[in-house]
Formats: sequence, structure tokens, C-alpha cells
Amino acid sequence: MPDRPNVLLVLVDELRHQALGSTGDPNARTPALDALAAESVVYDQAVSGHPICCPARASIMTGQYSPTHGVVVNDVPVRTAGPTLAGTFAEAGYATGYIGKWHLYGSPQGLCERREDFVPPEARLGYQYWAAGECTHEYNSSTYYQGDDPTPRQWAGYDALAQTEHACGYLRDRVDRSEPFFLTVAYGPPHFPYRGVPERYKAMYRDAELEVRPNVPDDLREAALAELRGYHAQIAGVDDCVAELLSCLARTGLADDTIVVFTSDHGDMAGSQGLEHKLCPWEEAVRVPLFVRFPDRRRTGTDSALVNSPDLMPTLLGLAGVPVPAGLQGIDFSSPAADRPATALLTAPIPFSTMRSHGFAAYRGVRNARYVYVRSSAGPWLLYDLETDPFQLSNRCGDPAYADVQAWAEEELDAWLQRTGDDFPSGDRLLEVHEVAHYYEVNEPLGVVDSPWGDWAATDRRGERWSVDASMADLAADATAREVVDRHCAGLLDLWEADRAGVFAGVPPIVGARRSHSPRTISLVRPDLVPPGELPRLDEALAGVARTRPPTIRSLLGILS
Repeated sequence: MPDRPNVLLVLVDELRHQALGSTGDPNARTPALDALAAESVVYDQAVSGHPICCPARASIMTGQYSPTHGVVVNDVPVRTAGPTLAGTFAEAGYATGYIGKWHLYGSPQGLCERREDFVPPEARLGYQYWAAGECTHEYNSSTYYQGDDPTPRQWAGYDALAQTEHACGYLRDRVDRSEPFFLTVAYGPPHFPYRGVPERYKAMYRDAELEVRPNVPDDLREAALAELRGYHAQIAGVDDCVAELLSCLARTGLADDTIVVFTSDHGDMAGSQGLEHKLCPWEEAVRVPLFVRFPDRRRTGTDSALVNSPDLMPTLLGLAGVPVPAGLQGIDFSSPAADRPATALLTAPIPFSTMRSHGFAAYRGVRNARYVYVRSSAGPWLLYDLETDPFQLSNRCGDPAYADVQAWAEEELDAWLQRTGDDFPSGDRLLEVHEVAHYYEVNEPLGVVDSPWGDWAATDRRGERWSVDASMADLAADATAREVVDRHCAGLLDLWEADRAGVFAGVPPIVGARRSHSPRTISLVRPDLVPPGELPRLDEALAGVARTRPPTIRSLLGILS
């Protein structure tokens, strides 16, 4: 291997470890990724310890856990003043480049208001070459910015394909350069929603016989199948993009000097456990693919190191022979002398987005190849034996037969909390510490989802009663609750039902397009419709109404797109 190898990092969004041919998914059509895995060291126990976009991405770029880098919920600007992944490569003489989806500039108003904005050079964490946009999931109308030009541009057609072509241009331009490069290509797919997938990928799955995982409940199987058709069509597109990137490396002669790393920021539940999307501590959300292909292809096989998102920065630097800065919380797994921990840390310090719709309080946990243990702010919650129960159908938390395992896991978790300086404060306290109480996603509607098999329960039960955090859909469907809302906010429900888009005219699209709102979230974006001073009075009135039906926000796949 060359002394100063190039590094190509391919980062995708929401691809779970289980969704590839190389990991045994019968639905997968991923020949390029499967071939890459065969030529790579495969870290088969890699995890996204805070499994949601921005916190995970910030951990990859800073080598720190989310309470340290400050990105505790989506769209918070990175607040670390320490070294960064690209910045360290640049200081070592590398040309650094970023192409694709960034999602680390943040939106300080908490309304996703900067997702279409120009990302200034000082917010790029050390990347020099720039052809990127902050965040979009409209893959056929995808905005990006080139270099320091603040003029918005559009990727031609399906953005992942256009970004691949652009990355190949970057690689061709590097052929005669003397300095090595560190290039990150970050794709938005296979993140939901799945509209706009090129027809050739949709056709692959339109009539295909698919399998759903055994931990998808019967009442969600049809919805999950529809979800999987779109999910795997997106993954097939990503596979083609990776094939072209690798082919370009070979055509330019750069393959013999380049380490290729492929991974994802987190996974996707896609109906498993009756849950949607991510932020959950179950395997489908937490486990991610991680492949490292070396230039000489001599190092291949499986490594079961418990690599977590913060470990990517020191490990990539170590692989390239770049000195790893002091003070990182991540571990350099490239070093044979690395002190490999017995577990990886799982964390969700502030409930937001689907944690609220599922009724999940803040949690911390630990995981290794056999056991997963999770403690919520309400107490011990989950314990799984992955060796005997790979689909996590039998929660063993509190089971006397697993008392010794649970005691060991508690000790491991306490050691991690001490190591990361986390005293497990309440999510409410962290809202104030990190100044994110006004963010839309930490105020989304409350729901309750319990285990389809009865082995775990939601740890935040507030969604079982009427409040200003109930979804507008649920309030509209209950005559008594509707009467209360009409008395305090006349015409609100009629307006919401008649013209939902009109209610949110002028509001950032990602917020205005939410299909399930609550009086509280509407007060954030349209205080003229729900004056903040009226919220406590409405909440008190709703509390006096008996709720006889469970919240309908429960796990309708894609409802929060």
C-alpha cells in the first residue's frame, strides 16, 4: 500500500446492514456492493450509536459523541471547536472534497429553514472542494452549490447518478496531481420517501416476490412490502452508483493508490417491531454496513470490532497513516494495538421525531455481537440475546435467567457514561442545555407504540391522553376533542382539513409538508392560528376529555415524510 494513500469515503443515508445481498437479504440486488464486500475488510458489527442523520454525521466528522459535538437532534449546527476529519486530512497535505448531501449546516430557528441554503466555507469542517447541498429528499429536484458560488444549481435528473458523474470528474482531475486526496461522496438515497426513483429501478421490484422480516407484525406486512419495494429500488440505484465509482477508479489508474470505505449513517426499521424509520435501539436502525477495501486487496475478510460512528474519524486517519489528533472520543480501529471495547454505546439523549410518535423516552444502551441492553430514562427497558433471538422477538430485561447478563451490561453502560461524561440527564434538561427546545422535531405529536408480541412497552405514555401534543388527525376524528379545540382555536381543524398546504404557506417545505401536526407544532410555525398563550388553556381543557381510542399516529409507514 502507498505511504500516503488516497481515501474515498462513500456515505449513504438510511441503509441498514441487513439490506444487502452479502448480508443475506433475499430482496437485495446489490452485485457491486456484494463484490466490494468480497474485496474488503467487512466490519460486520459496525453500528450507528445515535441512529439519526445529523447526530451520526456529526460524529463521523468530529470523532465525538453527540453530547460533545452538540448535534443532539437534527439540524443543529456542529458546535465543536476541535479537529475534524477533513480538516485533519487537509493539515496533513491532502486535497479534500465533498460531493452530495451535507446536512450539518443546521437550522438555528428549528424549522429546517436552511436546508436549501448555501453552506459557507467556514461551515464545511475542512472540506476544500465543494459540490454539495445541505439536505433534500426530492432526488429529482435536488439543489447544490459549487465551490464558493452562492448561486443554487440543480443536479441533472436523479441526483445520486449526477453526483456519481461529478465525482468521476473529480477523480479524473486528480490523476496527475501530486498530493493525495480524501473525497467523500454522500448520497441521499435510500432515505425515504421513495418517489422519483428512476423507472429502471422501480421496474426491478414492481412485480417481484419480496420477503418481510419475521419481526414485522402481520397487520403491517402489506405496508412494509410497499415500503420495501421503494427502499430496495433506491438501494439498487445506489449499487449502480458505487459500481460506476469503482469503475472510474480503475479506469483512471487510481484504484491501486486508494482506500475505499463504504458505510451508512444509520439504518431503517421499515416496519420491524411495528416501527418506522430510525432513532430506535433495535438492530434494523442501529447496524450499518462498513467495508474497507485496501489498494492491494490483500486484507479481506470479516472483523467483528464494535465500530461506532465516532470511531470513523480516527480509524480513517489511521488507515491513511495520518496522525490521529488527541482528545477524540472515537477509537482508531486501524491500529492493532487499539484497546477494543467489549461493547458499543447506543444513545438517544433527547426524544424527537419518531421517538415522540412511538412514545420512547431518552435512552442509553450497550451492544456487542451477542447482547443488546437498553436503559431508558424510565429505567431498564430492553435486553436481547442476539445469538438465540436474532430478530429480537423476546425481550429478556428483568428475566432472572439473564440477571448476570443484565448486571454486566449495566456495568458496561455505566463505564461508557463515565467515559463520555454523560450523567444521563433528562431529555427536558438537555433541551435547555443545548438550546433546542424551540425545534420543530422535539415538539412533534406524541403517540404510543407497544411491542406487537407484548415483550416491551413504550416508555413515555403521555400520548395516551389528549393534549396539545396529540396529532391533528386524532383530534379531528374525536367529536368531543374537536369541540374543545374549536372552542379555543375557532376554525383551526376546519382549516387544517380543508387546505393543509395553505395553513403552512411560507413555512419551510419540510415542516409544512408534515402529514401529522399537533396544536403545539402549528403554534411554532403559525402563531396567528394557535397563539402560544392559548396553548396552556387548550391543554388543560383537553386533559379533561377522556380518550377512548389509542392514538392513530401509530406506525403508518411513511406518515412523517
